[in-house]
Parts: sequence; C-alpha cells; structure tokens
Amino acid sequence: MAKKSRSVYVCQSCGHNAARWFGRCAACSEWNTCVEERPQEVDKRRGHLATPPRAEFQAITAVDDQDHERLQIGIGEFDRVLGGGIMPGSVILVGGDPGIGKSTILLQMAGQLSASNLRIAYVSAEESAAQIRLRAGRLGALCEELLVLAETNLSTIIDQLKAADPVAIVIDSIQTIYMPELESAPGSVTQVRECAARLVYLAKESGIPVFLVGHVTKEGTVAGPRVLEHLVDTVLYLEGERHHHFRILRAAKNRFGSTNEIGIFEMRDQGLVEVSNPSEILLAERAEGVSGSSIVCSMEGTRPLLIEIQALVSRSSFGYPQRVATGIDTKRLSIIIAVLEKRCGHDLSGDDIFVNVVGGMRLDEPSVDMGVGLAIVSSFRNKAINAKMAAIGEIGLGGEIRPVNQIDRRVTEARSLGFEQCLVARSNLKGWKKPEGMEVIGVGGMEAAEELAFAE
Repeated sequence: MAKKSRSVYVCQSCGHNAARWFGRCAACSEWNTCVEERPQEVDKRRGHLATPPRAEFQAITAVDDQDHERLQIGIGEFDRVLGGGIMPGSVILVGGDPGIGKSTILLQMAGQLSASNLRIAYVSAEESAAQIRLRAGRLGALCEELLVLAETNLSTIIDQLKAADPVAIVIDSIQTIYMPELESAPGSVTQVRECAARLVYLAKESGIPVFLVGHVTKEGTVAGPRVLEHLVDTVLYLEGERHHHFRILRAAKNRFGSTNEIGIFEMRDQGLVEVSNPSEILLAERAEGVSGSSIVCSMEGTRPLLIEIQALVSRSSFGYPQRVATGIDTKRLSIIIAVLEKRCGHDLSGDDIFVNVVGGMRLDEPSVDMGVGLAIVSSFRNKAINAKMAAIGEIGLGGEIRPVNQIDRRVTEARSLGFEQCLVARSNLKGWKKPEGMEVIGVGGMEAAEELAFAE
C-alpha cells in the first residue's frame, strides 16, 4: 500500500511552510497567505529538474566568452536599462501593476527584433493568439519571424520552444503557467518556483534569453516567493500612474549592468515611445513666477535628470495638519519639515503641506532634499524661486547642506538646459571644473540657501 503524502501549508508571499495551518506567517508576518499543498515526490521532481553532471574545474582565463555578445533590441531606452542589450542565456523578470504596459513593451521588443529577421517566441498564458494578433497590429509588430503560442502547460511550452529554436523567448506570465506534475494550483509558490527554475535551466543550457512577466503585489513587489527574484539575472519594474502618459522602466537588479538604471517612455496610441531627452520633457510645462516650485537634479543610474518639485503650504482646517507626499518618501518629508521648523525658524505646525514630483517620477535620492525644502519655503512665503536656478544637496538634521556624488554631471545637465545658477553643498565645489556660463554657488546650510534662492 502506497504511503499517503501529508499536506504542508505554504505562505504564498515568502514561501515559508509549516505542518499546520496558520493565519499569520511566522516568517514575513503576512495574514491570510496560507495555502495547503501536497509535497511532490522526490523522484518526480528530480526527473524534471535534474541537470547533467557539470564539467570539471577550469581556469577562469580558459573560459570561452565569445558567445557573450549582447543582442541589441533597437529601442534605446530598453537597451540602456539592460546595460547595452540582452545577454545570451540571461533571464529577465519584468514586473509592474496591471495595465501599466508590461505586455505592450515586450511585444514591441519582440516586433523590433523579429523585424531584423530574428525568430522570437512569444508565449501567452493570459491571452489568445487572436488577441495578441490584434495588439501586435496596433503596435506595428506584425512579422513572420514573430511566433505566438497561447498555452499554460509548461511541458508543452518547452517542447514547442525546442522545436522553434528562437533567438529570444517571452513568457507572459510566470504566475499563470503550470507544471502538470505538481499538484498545486497555478500561481502558487511551488508552481512559480519550479516553473521559473525550469525556464532558467532552459536559458542557461541553450543560451537563449528568456523574458518573464511577473504580476506585482499591492506593495509593488513581484508576487510569489522572493526566491523568484534571486533565480533570475535581471529584475525590471515598469512604473508610473496608469492614467499618466509617462512610464519608467527601472532596473532593480542586473547582473550584467548598472542597477537603478531607468528608461523613460511615453504611452501613446501606437504603444510606448522612448523619450530621448526626459529632462526637457519633464520641465516643458513648468510655469514661471509661481511659488512652491523648485528644480532638482537626481541621478537615476548613470543618467542625471532635472525634475520639478511642487509644494503647497496652506493653513489647516483640522486639528492635525496633513503631510502628503507624491513621488518622495513621506518620512523624509517629515524630516525636512522638522529641520525647517527647528533650524530655520519657520512655523509650519499648523499648515497642511503637499509635495509632488512632476511627471510621476519616484525620487529616493537625498540630493533632492534642498530642492524640496526650498519649494516648501517658497509656498510658505508665497514667493517664487528664480526660474533659472537649480538646487542640489542633502539636508542634515543640523540644517547643514551635505555634498552629493557626481556633482559635475548634475551641474552640466542643468547648464545644457539653460539654467544659470545652481546651489550645491560648499564641500562639493572642490576638485572639478565648473561649466562656463553657469554660476555654481556653495552653501553651508538651509538658511544660506534660502537667502540666495529668494534674493532680489
């Protein structure tokens, strides 16, 4: 008589398993993520995920690297984020909110490559072949070399991929395909982990790059076990407001290029169109002479971006004033407000403060602190900042302005867009040549920055 397999209870957020049902995961503290699963027999898993014996150790200098030439997509912003193109045998995970444009940008990529007589396999587990055909027609991606397969069974998908012998593979999405050998439902931790591992092995064995579309949670991270991000070589996030026309493709992990590199696209009727000069676009609609506006420069990967910060300070009608931030961390905003009150003498305790980063950008760099502080003071005093001035610097708890890295590239970018003055940390003035036609002023604290920003 065959031994009955016992069920295990697995957290669908982090992959933690337990012998009994649980309401709250002991590993990640998430509620209601427990799903009952039956462990797969060892022999079955070994049969499907086994790898051939590896070769013996060899000197690293003897390793052949001639096949590691990158594959150029032809979409400049996409190539930039990947580090110059697609590495052979790499696995790229693309995440983003529903409707943000993940399938659109990957279908555009597939159409671009297939137009160069390269065979691309697009596997959809969420749409029919007819639906993909309609979308490809709208995006201008109808090519004979673009092969489409609507299938959810991973075994069938891999058999078809081996027969097609494509140059690149797109799987849309990893949460909807399944292995029939596993008893758990599609999208479960076991299915996602094993399907991803099988596709990673296929990519490494054949040298064919694989793109995986991943759904995200309400927190903005890829749904499923965290091990999924560890398995792949590159993790890309497509960000932006669904109703906003800008989309940001950000590299959160890249074994073959720079992390935190971004590419900016504009959503149009014909799909996502790359923005070659994002700073100019982001500043195009800026109104001059309006209080509560400042210009900052943030380094996104290797690219300096000039971005407008908007602030609105108004007397609160409630007992507890609001602190609302869009595009920057709310806790960081609270620190800046506290410094303005304690070190600069501004009474903001009874005011509602709203801060917005124009263009739907998300800024996590401390170099924007001075610009955020000046925008708040500008709205509080109802006095506009010089429209040709940019502010670059981090605010310390003592009210001092701290230096930031790559100040030369930031200032040069501001100069190229016609800015005439730039406020930086005093210690940032050493060791580099300032661009001609640009007045770079060093400040030691926020009070000095305010005097210069609002000077007549």
